[in-house]
Amino acid sequence: MQRTKRQAAYVTIYLNLPNGGSFGPEDLALIDTIRIERSIIGASRALGLSYRKCWLTVDALNRTFESPVVATFPGRRGGGAEITQFGERLVALYRSIERHAAHSAKKSVEEITASLDWSFDPKARVAAAARDSA
Repeated sequence: MQRTKRQAAYVTIYLNLPNGGSFGPEDLALIDTIRIERSIIGASRALGLSYRKCWLTVDALNRTFESPVVATFPGRRGGGAEITQFGERLVALYRSIERHAAHSAKKSVEEITASLDWSFDPKARVAAAARDSA
């Protein structure tokens, strides 16, 4: 099966922090969605994730750093969440790391991309693995 549109490869950054915490694209997506929705429950709906998963992620982010990433305001009326000044700085630093990594890796990623077998079907690989394990 020949794909008609070839997408560019990209670099994804996951920060594994020395205190056991982490920060990656899923965390960034949650923060960006909380910024838009102004609530954790709104972000969970927008992202199609459970409220519990989103709340636990926010709690982990807030405990990972000395300063909170997301400020929450409980209550049915007037409740919500917002990204703190530190949270905004964290996002800016992460995006800076992404840009630098993508720029640094550009030639290597292009070389890897040039050597791809475009007939590869990842779904067939998963089906074969499932068949072989049965």
